[in-house]
This record gives sequence, C-alpha cells and structure tokens, in this order.
Amino acid sequence: MHIEATETFIRLYKNLPEEVKRRTKKALGFLESNPTHPSLGHKKMAGQEDIFEVRISKNYRLTYRRIDNTAYLRKIGTHNLLRNP
Repeated sequence: MHIEATETFIRLYKNLPEEVKRRTKKALGFLESNPTHPSLGHKKMAGQEDIFEVRISKNYRLTYRRIDNTAYLRKIGTHNLLRNP
C-alpha cells in the first residue's frame, strides 16, 4: 500500500514524544508492506465509510483514509482522537 501524509498528520506527528515517533515509523512500515499485520490492530472505524485506524501503542492511534491502494494519513494522537477521526 502506498502511504501519503496530510499536513494535519505531519503537524500532529511533529509534536509526539520520540518513542511514539519510533513506533509510528515501525507501524507505517507494516502498513505499507502488510496492512493485515496483527500488531497494527487495523480496523475500519465504526460509522465511517473509508476511514481506518491503526494502533501505535496502548494509548496512541493513527487514522487514515483509503482510496484505491493509497493510505492518506489523517490524524495521529492519543486514543481520544477516535472521537473525531
């Protein structure tokens, strides 16, 4: 899967702790090569047609919109971000 980051994602990513950034890079590698990798906790968001979430750690998630074979990274942050993906 091809991955592209939105400006919002980049801005949020820059403010993350270094450990979360490291985990994010690892998760994005899995998403790119194997979106069904078990460590991602990959799932479609309830009530959303084409938005998915990926687990970065116990408390951090990222969301993306899938269009064809491209993942457009939308947001990243604590689990609370799932209230407004």
